[in-house]
Amino acid sequence: MAEEAPTELIPPPLSMNASLKAAIGAFAQHMIEEGFAVNTQKAFLSDLRLLSRYLGAGQPVGDIGTQNLNDFLTWLLQERGVPCSPKSYARRITTIKVFFGWLYDAGVLLVDPSNSVIQHSVGSPMPTVPSPAELERALSVTDALRHGPGGRRGDARPHLLLTLLLQTGIKKGETMTIVPNHIDRANPDEPFLFVRYKNPRLRYKERKIPLDSSWLETLDEYLAQYNPPNTLFACTARNLEYILSDVGEAAQIPKGLISFENLRWASALHDFRRGVEPDAIRQRLGLSKITWRETKSKLERLLEREQLPAKPAGS
Repeated sequence: MAEEAPTELIPPPLSMNASLKAAIGAFAQHMIEEGFAVNTQKAFLSDLRLLSRYLGAGQPVGDIGTQNLNDFLTWLLQERGVPCSPKSYARRITTIKVFFGWLYDAGVLLVDPSNSVIQHSVGSPMPTVPSPAELERALSVTDALRHGPGGRRGDARPHLLLTLLLQTGIKKGETMTIVPNHIDRANPDEPFLFVRYKNPRLRYKERKIPLDSSWLETLDEYLAQYNPPNTLFACTARNLEYILSDVGEAAQIPKGLISFENLRWASALHDFRRGVEPDAIRQRLGLSKITWRETKSKLERLLEREQLPAKPAGS
């Protein structure tokens, strides 16, 4: 999923003087080559045809500025005469940003006019992510369970699950399909998890994620305790959700905060906070470049919130 060189993104004849129609045609080919979902291709091309209708198919892409794009969005909402739902409006903004961002990244445009587009979209809400202190408490709980508190038999499963999610950021569905041989421990100092998909159409989501070497010790304890016959977690996804919920309660963390989705965000934010290359985070999460745009924006806002000075008590 590495970035292609700019010269491979755009056919040589395409320049800032190329017509909007020609650029849309090249973008259509780019989406095919990049493996965009068919429905995404159709939606994006439909949105770009609307833009072409508004600005004119022969408009040189180098002459299209931010004001033109803002005027187009105003036309969609107020002047076109056809209802534009918040969902459609948000998608059309995404289309504009992906299209012009692609032209800019490829060197066709010197400036990306979509960067400063006024966005009135109704986006998905910001995630609520457990704080580092809350995660430390949760890890203390699972580590205690692993070693058997009060003389009870140890249970490695909660610690295995929590550390796996924090280290990899994988989704619930991906967690449920792991089998032990998806874990590459040929080099015990540098183990890896291979995220696999049975559906050929989802093979592009497959990836190799590094694991901490210490995680193998917890894995071996778990395998000895549970001896799973097939998948790593032989229980249901609901059971794993209950485990996470119980851990959160024991760690005195607000209900629902320790969940698959929130831990995925916590994992991504941890790497983002450490300055890991954004595209490396995207690939680890298995996100498309389109989806990553919104995810990265939310991570930036979450990091900004963390860096705000704490309010004095009683204020």
